[in-house]
Amino acid sequence: MVGSAPRVVLVTRETEYEGLLARHGTHAQAAFFLETRGQLVEEVKARHEQVRWARRAVLAGIPMDWRRSQVHRADLDRFLFEPDDTVVVVGQDGLVANTAKYLDGQPVIGINPAPDLYDGVLVPFSSDAAHRLIVAAAARRAATQPRTMVEAALPDGQRLLALNEIFVGARTHQSARYQISVGDHAERQISSGVIVASGTGATGWARSINRERRDALTLPAPSDDVLAFFVREVFPSVATGVEVTAGLITADTHLTITSEMNGDGVLFGDGIEGDRLAFDWGVTATLRVAPRRLQLVVDG
Repeated sequence: MVGSAPRVVLVTRETEYEGLLARHGTHAQAAFFLETRGQLVEEVKARHEQVRWARRAVLAGIPMDWRRSQVHRADLDRFLFEPDDTVVVVGQDGLVANTAKYLDGQPVIGINPAPDLYDGVLVPFSSDAAHRLIVAAAARRAATQPRTMVEAALPDGQRLLALNEIFVGARTHQSARYQISVGDHAERQISSGVIVASGTGATGWARSINRERRDALTLPAPSDDVLAFFVREVFPSVATGVEVTAGLITADTHLTITSEMNGDGVLFGDGIEGDRLAFDWGVTATLRVAPRRLQLVVDG
């Protein structure tokens, strides 16, 4: 928007305490519910207050004459980000991943409201640094780290982006049936599904899978134009193989998977099953390094 003040978008998600109040109506009812399960509402509310304080500190760090918007995680798919936005995420690392696929180059500042609870890989900053980082990021002076993302494309033009990983398999988590191809290698398979992960995702689900493999891969770094794929619990049969179970996908290659599932096939990213693509019989998904990158602020 030419000539307008900079805009800062604050991204949040519901805290455990807010969720309890939404379900039970009052603090007293939430306290009773937790007590019946041997838990204390005071602990949950204390965590809520940490997040609330961090949100308020971020808002206080935005210059008074700047525009500001707030968006809840549940509304991200309906929110219109502007090209010049500065995005501030307050919460756990996963909230950055939830936000990333809706962005296209805007700098993202990750604020960790509870360092004793969240690792802070994608939310490395305290709220005390908010003003300095916001001003630097809005002027595009902040140092950013580009983080590679995963893209899945379907023949009808539908696309799915993810910062950590994309899962391909059965919606019911029963056996997935498909044909898989990478490079010169192809085969039909029955498995628990396929994970395609970026270097950011290599610290999570993909890392756990890789550690259990005898021939472990060297997983990519977050900024590498390389993805890793893993087939989960592949099943050998007279009609299916077990050879194409792990590998790397570079910027010049891709992985294709053709569904042999009737009605239950899905693709979803970063653990959000509600935001999924249907993957029915005969549909081919092409998985590759995404052209977009998350621009994560690492220094102001």
